[in-house]
This record gives sequence, C-alpha cells and structure tokens, in this order.
Amino acid sequence: MCGSTHIKRLPAAPAVTRGHDKPAGAQESPKEIAKRVIESLRTLAETAEDVGSRFADEARKIHHGETEERRIRGRATQDEVSELIDEGINVLPVPPDPTRLH
Repeated sequence: MCGSTHIKRLPAAPAVTRGHDKPAGAQESPKEIAKRVIESLRTLAETAEDVGSRFADEARKIHHGETEERRIRGRATQDEVSELIDEGINVLPVPPDPTRLH
C-alpha cells in the first residue's frame, strides 16, 4: 500500500536458457534475426511441393478446400500475389538462396 514501510519480497521468474551460445541477456542483431528467419523459410520451401507457375491456382484450391492442404512453393507475379492477399490467402515470398542462382 502507498505510504507503507512494510516490504515484502515476491518470487521472481527464474532465468530460463534455451541452449543458445550467447550469454544470458545478449540479443541478436536485426541482421542475425533476419538471416535466421530467411534460412528457416528456405528450409521450409525446400520441403514444400513445387507447383511452379501454377502457384496462385493451387493456393486458391487449397484455400477453398478443393484439394488437400499441403505446403506448396512456386512462382507468382506481383499481381497474382496481390490478388491472393486480397482474397485472404496468406502467402509469403521467400528470397532464393544465392548459392542456387548459378
């Protein structure tokens, strides 16, 4: 209570480590976070079915329940991506792995 001289210590949450190499309290830089996210997205994309230029059509079929739900990857124009987003279909562009562009 305000104005009280009575102090009571409450238990605090323990420090939880997640097995990372960084010392407790150290934070990743935005560049490190972006690199890790992009690597994760590329890994997911590699395990997705490649539907090529049929991406927009397949994404719509999955969204509307016309075909089984699964991870897909492929190519779409900016207009197709905009249309998918406008229709409420979540898509995420994944930058290609620069080592595979050759």
